[in-house]
Amino acid sequence: MMGRMACEETTRTTSTTDPAPAATAATGKSGEPGEHREASMPPEPGTAGSTRAWTTRLIIVGIVLAALNLRPAITSLGALLEEVRGGLGMSGSVAGVLTSVPPLCFAVFGVMAPRLARRFGLAAVVCAGMAAITAGLLIRPYAGGTAAFLAASALALMGIAVSNVLMPVIVKRWFPDRVGSMTGLYSMALALGTSAAAAATVPLTGALGGGWQAGLAAWAALAAVAVLPWLALLRGRGPADGSRGTASSGRAQARPDREPARDDASGAGEHRAPAREAQPPVLRITRSRTAWALAVFFGLQSTAAYITMGWMAQIFRDAGVPAGTAGLLLAVTMVMGVPLAFVIPRVATRLPRQGPIVLVLGVCGLAGYAGLYLAPAAGAWAWALLLGVSNCAFPLALTMVGMRARTGAGVAQLSAFAQSTGYLISIPGPLLVGVLYQSSGGWGLPIALMAGLMVPQMVVGCFAGRDRTVEEEATR
Repeated sequence: MMGRMACEETTRTTSTTDPAPAATAATGKSGEPGEHREASMPPEPGTAGSTRAWTTRLIIVGIVLAALNLRPAITSLGALLEEVRGGLGMSGSVAGVLTSVPPLCFAVFGVMAPRLARRFGLAAVVCAGMAAITAGLLIRPYAGGTAAFLAASALALMGIAVSNVLMPVIVKRWFPDRVGSMTGLYSMALALGTSAAAAATVPLTGALGGGWQAGLAAWAALAAVAVLPWLALLRGRGPADGSRGTASSGRAQARPDREPARDDASGAGEHRAPAREAQPPVLRITRSRTAWALAVFFGLQSTAAYITMGWMAQIFRDAGVPAGTAGLLLAVTMVMGVPLAFVIPRVATRLPRQGPIVLVLGVCGLAGYAGLYLAPAAGAWAWALLLGVSNCAFPLALTMVGMRARTGAGVAQLSAFAQSTGYLISIPGPLLVGVLYQSSGGWGLPIALMAGLMVPQMVVGCFAGRDRTVEEEATR
């Protein structure tokens, strides 16, 4: 599938820095084939076509490897949370703080991603993000003490945060008429990495000698591999990479981290966009009700996801399920995203409204929480499956980010706003679950909280799924 996508992309040139060129601005709401009008450009001499095909394949590999590393830092910790708590002397409330760190970091650092990408280029920022994940995962198990553990976790989460925000932008820029399929591929890889960390961390820890430190540090190796394709993209820039929007012979170059040169109205090659009117409209994103609805939907689904990743294995263990089985149950929940993350975006881009999908996912979540409350051990596998379906609100949210803006610039702005605001909204959830668990001594109140949050998630999700774009609401 990756080879086929690369071949289809051989003759396509898209912008890679904010703002998007006029060709990308022609992309429709849904990002489906037929809605993107390609910019006309002269044929490239020599091996330029094969170079672009190679670059596209490398971008796809980079997206997949980056996505694989966006959750193991979190789910590997969830599988060993009891051991980490014992080793560091954490109370339930402090563990709640620990499970709230991911959304906090995503909110704080994610908002910086578009600015960093404009300054350094998309490939450079994602490459640095993968390096930060590698360093954080390698350092945190051996840092010593709760504060140092949190600081090293924050380093890894900083890398995850910027990559979280930029992945929808990368998909929109290089695959503007395949938003659904490429978002599905990215989401599948993300779900695979999430579930692999949940399932493999406990047995990996045993194979490495039984210490939780080695089990957590092992995931740094996967992150180190993800640095390589983005590093290769940076090394292959060529002599003009120091200048923004320049290219030899005035031709547009399909570069992964710099904006290609554009032609003016007469067809003469220019090194920069020649006129103000060629730029997309500046958005006041906070004026858009759709952007706010998407941000709240993103925040509530993130709350459910991080509570699940941080606490679900512990819920099963407290119900009498063995630690290894509890890790497998968490893995089942996460692995549901592998097939569904590919199917849901493709279905969503073919519907004018995504509200029906939101409702189906919400009902599955409510059923799963009811099962956890009534019979957590007896129906454990069924509840894990239902919550896995519900957690696929994440690829749906990413797909709606790409559909609710017309241009690459709009997607970048909407992605940063929705994810940063959403992650801010999600911060109290895992912390509150830890406090309720510590104070009540059981899981009744925390599960009731999770189920209660699912209702507003369904409401705002239907609102965010309406057939409109932020440009219609937030253009100055």
